Amino acid sequence: MNPRRRVLKAIAGIPLLAAASARRVRGANDRVRVGFVGIGLIGKRHLRDFAAQPDVEVAGICELSDERLEEGVAAAGGSPGRFKDFRRLLDRKDVDAVVVSTPDHWHALMTVLACAAGKDVYVEKPLTHVVREGEWMVRAARHHRRVVQVGTQQRSGEQYRRTVELVRGGHIGDVRNVRIAAGRNIFPGFTRPVGRPLSAPDWDMWLGPAPFVPWDPNRCLYHFRWFSDYSGGQTTNLLSHNLDIAEWALGKSPTRVAAFGGRYSLTGMGDTPDLVEAILDYPGFVTNWSSHEASDGLDGGLDFLGTRGRLRVDRARLEVFPDRLVPPDDQIPSFTSPRRAPAETRGRTEPVKLEGYEQVRDQFVPHVRNFLDCVKSRKAPVSDLESGHATATSCHLVNVALRVGRTVVWDAARQDVVDDAEASRLLTKEYRSPWGRELRAALPPA
Repeated sequence: MNPRRRVLKAIAGIPLLAAASARRVRGANDRVRVGFVGIGLIGKRHLRDFAAQPDVEVAGICELSDERLEEGVAAAGGSPGRFKDFRRLLDRKDVDAVVVSTPDHWHALMTVLACAAGKDVYVEKPLTHVVREGEWMVRAARHHRRVVQVGTQQRSGEQYRRTVELVRGGHIGDVRNVRIAAGRNIFPGFTRPVGRPLSAPDWDMWLGPAPFVPWDPNRCLYHFRWFSDYSGGQTTNLLSHNLDIAEWALGKSPTRVAAFGGRYSLTGMGDTPDLVEAILDYPGFVTNWSSHEASDGLDGGLDFLGTRGRLRVDRARLEVFPDRLVPPDDQIPSFTSPRRAPAETRGRTEPVKLEGYEQVRDQFVPHVRNFLDCVKSRKAPVSDLESGHATATSCHLVNVALRVGRTVVWDAARQDVVDDAEASRLLTKEYRSPWGRELRAALPPA
């Protein structure tokens, strides 16, 4: 091999993130200055978890509600900068990373602009509001060589990582069905608005790229999920958690999606469905999504049904149920957590429950830690942008199928619906001025 070809081959083998500038590669003890956009339900959780890390400095907080802004500043300690316009936070040259905890319709635009400003990003799930936004985010992160962690924290949960190992290792045989259920689809519903009204400029900023409507307190807080201008409803909210684990374990995208449901219980406001039953057809297996069912009496259940048994996982435990019809000598061994497995339980064939998982300890904090470590090492995080885009796309296809009222066929290679112009149009949207212009200015060439 001639020297030039040898050099080109070596360059081609360098991981994208590892090629980041030396200025951004930090030592293990260096502090990471982080800005926070949105101090709502999940934003408060992230602020607390990041601020607790010894190598984090809270550099700034952006929040449109004066009450929440002051609450965030008090929780952060020190004297972080206060911002109403997230772009001013991105202008800060001393900010290394931003945490985006806004309603869904802001995720893509803020991430693209943050990448263009040289910031790494921790962005909440669902990653996108429409499918095409994920493509824009991936393009921006790759071009600017940014680390982006998606807030699918279950990937940092011990029981979920073990689930992926078991499924990939064939512990329950060939997986033929994945069942995902959520038991709180219509809750909390519409509750009494809290907090003071936003000013006209702050409300206009809250709407951002979404269509303009007069001030409506019912669209804020958790309620934004009931309006398709800002969210894909509980399908993109709740389904995305467990579908992410299923697609992580099985490594496939759906080829066909059918969905049924609508708005049945919540009336008077909003338009996203409060009941959805969907079937996602993957190569070799089928996934069922039920948005209003408590699986085994638990919220957020995920079941893998294999040819040798069933594996069930949620945020509290992991269970394996061997198939009783399999000859005893060929039955799968029960699985127990290494830290919860007394010797006398090993080799049993009855179901084993693994108690003691704690959501914050086993998911949220390690997810934050993984992001910070990747900011320093420039390695890809556990919830990388590409996987978040794939999961969000699958969730969006459920909503697309529901809206057009027919099965949609998905071509993952082309990233488009097959032979259905109406469904294909639902994969994208127009941003309200001036945000469309801001997006186009920040996007690198395709």
